Amino acid sequence: MAIINKGKSFANGEQLTADKLNQVIDNATFTTSAVDNVSTQLAGEAIIVKDGGVTTAKIADANVTFAKLTDVIDDDTMATASATKLATSESIKAYTDTRALDPTRGYNSFSHNTDSETVTENTTERPLFVSFTLYSTNDIDYLFLEISPNSNMSGSTKIAQTRIVSDGSLPSGGQVCGIVPSGWYWEISYSGSTFSEKVHCSFAL
Repeated sequence: MAIINKGKSFANGEQLTADKLNQVIDNATFTTSAVDNVSTQLAGEAIIVKDGGVTTAKIADANVTFAKLTDVIDDDTMATASATKLATSESIKAYTDTRALDPTRGYNSFSHNTDSETVTENTTERPLFVSFTLYSTNDIDYLFLEISPNSNMSGSTKIAQTRIVSDGSLPSGGQVCGIVPSGWYWEISYSGSTFSEKVHCSFAL
């Protein structure tokens, strides 16, 4: 089946000239048999690749190189990351390794204040597990942990509270704990007498 339409047809006995040969070449066009209409198609007098006509099966593995990829970052700090960019496995590993060694992930890494009603912000950029242990040789009027997105710890913004109360003039101990979202605040409050031990610690998750 012909894939080219001749630019000129000859009759038997017709004299061949250079001009006629030029017409055969210059005026030739492709027929519909020249394309499969799956990966290629005719566009005017040209053969073009159809939209979506090149599948992965038609691309040799050796021709898929990192240099041909766009919107891929190789950034160990992930400072250039975005919702539309990919990252190399090396940069992901380097970033996670660095975060794993981040001092803010360490136990008791904050300078924790054991005074009552001290508001502290979670600046670790990760959820923070917070714990406070109190021991009294007498009694504990109250001990509670409050968490809020605002530093003023107003009642309307508090999303969690853990409270312990012990009375009776006997040795008493209590612990409150919770998870503080990144950028949020927590406050430990307590009242009582003869406190012999106060432990305030945290661990970034």
